[in-house]
Amino acid sequence: MEQVVTWLNDLIWSQALIYLCLGAGLFYSIATRFLQVRQMKDMITLMFDGKSSDAGVSSFQALSMALSGRVGTGNIAGVATAIAFGGPGAVFWMWVMAFLGSASGFVEATLGQVYKTKHDGQFRGGPAYYIEKGLKAKWYAVLFAIVTVIATGILLPGVQANSIASGMESAFGINPWVTGIVLALILGAIIFGGVKRIANVAQIVVPFMALGYILIALLIVFLNISELPGMIALIFNSAFGTEAAFGGILGSAIMWGVKRGIYSNEAGQGTAPHAAAAAEVSHPAKQGIVQAFSVYVDTLFVCSATAFMILITGMYNVTPEGAEPIVQKLGNVEPGPIYTQLAVESVLPGFGSPFVAIALLFFAFTTIMAYYYMAETNLTYLNGKAKRVWTEYVLKLFMMAMVVYGSVKSASLAWTLGDIGVGSMAWLNVIAILLLTKPALRVLKDYEAQKREGKDPVFDPVKAGVPDADFWEKEYVHPEADDVKLRKSGA
Repeated sequence: MEQVVTWLNDLIWSQALIYLCLGAGLFYSIATRFLQVRQMKDMITLMFDGKSSDAGVSSFQALSMALSGRVGTGNIAGVATAIAFGGPGAVFWMWVMAFLGSASGFVEATLGQVYKTKHDGQFRGGPAYYIEKGLKAKWYAVLFAIVTVIATGILLPGVQANSIASGMESAFGINPWVTGIVLALILGAIIFGGVKRIANVAQIVVPFMALGYILIALLIVFLNISELPGMIALIFNSAFGTEAAFGGILGSAIMWGVKRGIYSNEAGQGTAPHAAAAAEVSHPAKQGIVQAFSVYVDTLFVCSATAFMILITGMYNVTPEGAEPIVQKLGNVEPGPIYTQLAVESVLPGFGSPFVAIALLFFAFTTIMAYYYMAETNLTYLNGKAKRVWTEYVLKLFMMAMVVYGSVKSASLAWTLGDIGVGSMAWLNVIAILLLTKPALRVLKDYEAQKREGKDPVFDPVKAGVPDADFWEKEYVHPEADDVKLRKSGA
């Protein structure tokens, strides 16, 4: 079984996918004239633009939901494995993937907003919706929806649950079965409450957990400040093969940096558009810009926090796959959260293990919540107009069971299955957004034209030249439109 899974993972994560993701990010950076730099001011201000409604969530709630999916075990365990197999230079390539991926993140989130729909009074959207409406390829949309239900409902939750259980066992001696059952019960209490409850939990937990983690990382760096220049030099020299010790593994640094960068920030993977589509905004580009910023938050802030703690304290090994160890500072220690635990322990004795375990609990659990929302959205798409409520209950119960199962299965198998899920979605989504480049760029052009005129941009798909944006054409009414004002005044 493990041999088959490993073979499939190697096939999906070939060099072709690495080049596809990097190429798409570079292409969109150029095509949008480096929107990820030009629109930095709007990235901040638009986070707090718009309010939730009966149908949708606020921009900040949508950002929190997307970040709950992006910020997960990949930010702790994923960074550690990138360093372990690709060397310190992998961190630089994670940054590159974040910078380029921010442009891809803008495009997919904008498309999610453009082609969103209303289902049972709530906004729904994502790659399956924009593939069907934008590409007119129903079979492709169904394929993506099926793959996403399998990936987010079956394959990926196990990675997050496994990391939580491992952290709790090493820090507090809690049996993985106990952790798994408790996690499943808490998850059930949230997901049975619907998307609004998921959004409400995310907007409180996500900012708190990310800020707390970054503050501890800054403390670790400050207490080792003399090592900072050397650590920065090590990252850059290793990234380009000029560091003698890592000169022979440049390919591994790039591959693991990009691979773990995609796994962590999910840019181009097709997950964030689900949350982006749920936002109540006046123009799709607004949510696209906000989601572009969420890629930065995930990788440049949270992943960098992990990398800096590990590298500045020297708590890591580097052993490229199929090769002899290059750096062996920790003895025979399996790459993962333990690198971060040992890094914090080296500076704050007795604090590292429980701190990382609790951080993993928050990071990974909110990601599982986000996975449920994605799985449910694609299940809703597959159900179409049919009201098969029982399928949602089956999904909820199945995911709760997978959380328990993932808590007690082997970490290596969990990560490989997770990689297969991420890679499969990335292949399908990146190809789709590349084929939908024209409408995405038209939306950006329309947004920026209205901004130059001093307006608060409002989307008119007919004027922007974007066909088949059914919700925006037939249902959307801007809150400040004249007819709404008249109705409010009783006229």
